[in-house]
Amino acid sequence: MFPFFSRSKMSDASEVNPAPAKTHEPHPLDALTGGAFSAATSGERASRIREWLATQPAPEQLQEVFKELSGRDKGAARAVRERLDELRRAKGQEVIAAEWAEKAQALLAAPKLNIADALAWQRDAAKAGAPLSREPLSVLKVQLSDRVKVIEDLQHRVQVQREAAVLLAQRIEVLSTKPWRDAQGAVDLLRADVARWQEQAQELVGDASWVSVEARFPPLLDASRTQLLVVWDAFQAALAQAAAAAEDANAPLPPVPVWADELRAARGLPTEAALAAAAAAPKAPRAAKPKVAPEVVEKAVQSVREALAVLEKETAEGHGKASSGAAAALRAVLKVHGRHIDNALEQQVHTALVAAGELQGWQRWSADQVREELVAKAEALLNRPEGQALGGRKMQETLRALRDQWKQADQGGAPNHALWKKFDEACNAAHKVVEVWLDKIRTEAAEHKAQRLALIEEVKAWAQEHGASGDWKAINRALHQFGDRWREGGHVGEKIFAELQPLWKQAIAAAAAPLEAAQKESLARRHAMIEEATALGAAAALRIDAVKALQQRWQAEAQSVPLDRKHEQKLWDAFRKPIDEAFHRKSADRERADTELSVRDRAVLDASKALEAANATGDAQQIRAAMQALEAALRGQAQAQEAAAAAAATSSGASAAPAEPAAEGAAESAEPSQAAAAAPAKPAVRPVVAVRGDDRPGMKKDAPAPAGRGARPGDRRDGRPGDRDAGRGARAEGRFGDRGGRFGDRGAAQEDRGPRLGDAAFRAQREAMEHAQLALKKLAAQAHGEALTQLLTAWEKRDAALVPAAADLGGAVAAPARSAWVQALSSGPQGDAAEALLRLEMAAEVPTPAEHIAARRMLQLQLLTRRNDPAPAQTWGQDVARVLASASDAGSARRLQNVLKALLRK
Repeated sequence: MFPFFSRSKMSDASEVNPAPAKTHEPHPLDALTGGAFSAATSGERASRIREWLATQPAPEQLQEVFKELSGRDKGAARAVRERLDELRRAKGQEVIAAEWAEKAQALLAAPKLNIADALAWQRDAAKAGAPLSREPLSVLKVQLSDRVKVIEDLQHRVQVQREAAVLLAQRIEVLSTKPWRDAQGAVDLLRADVARWQEQAQELVGDASWVSVEARFPPLLDASRTQLLVVWDAFQAALAQAAAAAEDANAPLPPVPVWADELRAARGLPTEAALAAAAAAPKAPRAAKPKVAPEVVEKAVQSVREALAVLEKETAEGHGKASSGAAAALRAVLKVHGRHIDNALEQQVHTALVAAGELQGWQRWSADQVREELVAKAEALLNRPEGQALGGRKMQETLRALRDQWKQADQGGAPNHALWKKFDEACNAAHKVVEVWLDKIRTEAAEHKAQRLALIEEVKAWAQEHGASGDWKAINRALHQFGDRWREGGHVGEKIFAELQPLWKQAIAAAAAPLEAAQKESLARRHAMIEEATALGAAAALRIDAVKALQQRWQAEAQSVPLDRKHEQKLWDAFRKPIDEAFHRKSADRERADTELSVRDRAVLDASKALEAANATGDAQQIRAAMQALEAALRGQAQAQEAAAAAAATSSGASAAPAEPAAEGAAESAEPSQAAAAAPAKPAVRPVVAVRGDDRPGMKKDAPAPAGRGARPGDRRDGRPGDRDAGRGARAEGRFGDRGGRFGDRGAAQEDRGPRLGDAAFRAQREAMEHAQLALKKLAAQAHGEALTQLLTAWEKRDAALVPAAADLGGAVAAPARSAWVQALSSGPQGDAAEALLRLEMAAEVPTPAEHIAARRMLQLQLLTRRNDPAPAQTWGQDVARVLASASDAGSARRLQNVLKALLRK
């Protein structure tokens, strides 16, 4: 039975002629799955299945392998089942995606897109599980969002146009209150604004998405247009009439009162206000009716209103009997006080009486209709569709509500016993569901009570067993678990819960008593550590080792005894506060020491303030002078000059002792050595230039390579045999000599840069330099714009003296080009500048107006055939001269200005 373990030392004879082993035929799916069915262990079989799944087999093969493998090894078959489920989900998502893609395309293809439909598509697609983050739904979602944004933008622009129309109407109204000559002076600007408003409104209407705008917006725009045009036409007509009346005394006056009064005053006639005052005359008072005392009228109105309120209340509640009595009482009140009430109250009284009369007629019919509806609802409680049956609690609430509605129906009319019998039978039949539910609730309540009592006993037993253990974290965790189990113990009645709650509180309090005692002791220890931390923080010298030890004690205490999270956080904040304050105080002292200004920092700050003041003046010379002063302060030239003067004085005193003159040759050799020694006192900072070697064909170095070892063995660097270091030159006294390699000029650069600046001085000089550079750029741009305006003015006036100087035009304009411009302006206008302007626009690469695009294309084709002619970018100076030689007009001046803006910057 166990052939691998039944062999022993006494069975060697059987190995001479072993029995033939039973051969297993390979499974038909082994070739497909890589031998998964013939694997020896389950782990090997699962590994081979995973390798086979990595080859992405077909769904039919997956189904066949899963069918065979699920009966052999469910663990290995799990991976195949997951792949099948994944394919089903992907297929389902593809179907859903295609469905919602069709809906989105239908929305996009429709000429009118409703915003609510677009938003509902996205919401419903997400609810249906459609993959909105993958194509094509992601693209369609973006397209719908863009369409919605366009429509919302159109609607917003409609609102803006309405506001603009209101503002224009207000401007017209304000002008009508001013003298008519002021209005005549502002009419041109107002006419342009009204025309611009009409163009913008027409653009809105002509938009392709205008049909998708909500239905309330087009009428708003049309109303605004109509109102604005009516006001504008009336204003124009009144203004024209006022102008005519000012010229002709017999012309009629305008309908605007202010303008009419102004013209009357100009004609010497009285104003309209004076005529109205003169025409007004005192009229004889009419005979007044005998007045009734106010208290009588007030009493009558109050009595009628009280009776009317009672009648309206009974009529609204549907009480037929009570409403008839209230109507009779109101009629009696009207007989007494009817002549003292006003017409509005009398109309209200008649309306209430008519409503009460109608109520008495249809009260009985209405009550029967309500009862029949309640009977139908009661019978339908047990005839609901499958899967929609009401539960016990819902059925109980529904029956209670139906019976209350029946009682209200009986209060308004005579009872109907036949309908009541049917209603009561239907309710009793439906109440059987409630009875079953109540029995189930009682059974569950008894089970929940038993579970809670068992939990209380478990808590008591646990308290006796683990009360003496010192693992407070485990005790706290167990108490929380007991609390969760009590809260999740199921529903019981209020009476039973009132009996069980005191028992639970007593048991849990006894179990938590040791933990509460430990927490009380831990609080005392933590308060002591807080006081110790306060003392450490208040000390003059902060002891880091004591702080670390105290923090370690706090962490140990917090890990041993748990507290409430909020309380523990408050204690930790109180413990950390004095230590943090001490560290902040120490950091502030360190920063205060770092921020003390040195002499050089103060000089840099002063120079920065001077540069900011120069920036405010807007004078380029002052700004450049202040920038040079700031750069000098940064390099510390003043301090360097003082140090050099002191060193010179010291050296002159030391060299005052007499010395024997040396030989002439020695003197001659000393002079170059002194010059060589003086030269590196402040070497010039050489820019670092990256030089590529000549290892590539056709490349050559900008500087010759330094002298190296000779090409042949034995050759010396200086050509003298026997001198090993002749080619190296004199070695410096230092360890590394005077090498100019990677670190050769570091000392000179540091000496030129000066000591390190403080943070305040560094930031001040950086901001001042940035502001100065921006100011210089702004001034240069202003000067450039002024020169261009001056040139266009010279062209317009044909005055060569107004041509800007070459320095104002910039380096892009050569002297011959400016001379040609001056010569072109010296004579009268001649020639056509159309081709020259096109060449200039091609040279500057600026757009051409729409009416000249065809001419530009034709000129480009002609230039392609002129291979030897210079390009427009090379002859733009002569082209400008041709333009200046022609006559000036507004369109050509605008095109020339756009061209020169681009060309003069190059």
